Amino acid sequence: MITIIDYGMGNSGSIKNMLRKLGVASQITSDPKVIEEAGKLILPGVGAFDAGMANLRERGLAAVLDQRVKADRVPILGICLGMQLMTRRSEEGGLPGLGWIDAEARRFSVPPDSRLKVPHMGWTQVSACKESKLVTPADEKLRYYFVHSYFVDCADKVDVLLTASHGYEFAAGFECGNIMGVQFHPEKSHKFGMKLLQNFALRY
Repeated sequence: MITIIDYGMGNSGSIKNMLRKLGVASQITSDPKVIEEAGKLILPGVGAFDAGMANLRERGLAAVLDQRVKADRVPILGICLGMQLMTRRSEEGGLPGLGWIDAEARRFSVPPDSRLKVPHMGWTQVSACKESKLVTPADEKLRYYFVHSYFVDCADKVDVLLTASHGYEFAAGFECGNIMGVQFHPEKSHKFGMKLLQNFALRY
């Protein structure tokens, strides 16, 4: 059973629907007591960093997640804003993040004369930086769907799992022990996203 954290900032239903297609049992909850019993966690997210952190703390979720992730070492996957909330801070706001990864979320800065736009939106090719149970080596190139204006800058490059490019290379995913995050939306990334979620469900 995968527990999807509901803190009012995510497209939890879309993630649950894709897991259902994979035959993976999941539940959406904002109840700390349910999270205390979870075997695997997904922290989704769409929206602003400070609003996300405020919601997690006001609902009593930050503390229980801290216990489950840092002390109990339950596997957790952060998606989009969920990935950014796992870092120390974001240029988008003033509140501290969960601080599970030594990293910061930074806003894209593209040249004014560039055709590139912010937010970075659409299908983008991704490259794996290290071996992981989360990403299965494939003959075809990995491609995922992104919608974001901020990206995670990891202090320790060993934590970087996936990279992509939007004007310059950035971390599209990280993995440090039981803590994983992806900047793209696997629930919108068709077969590539389905495979990643399947790997998370079955390999951890």
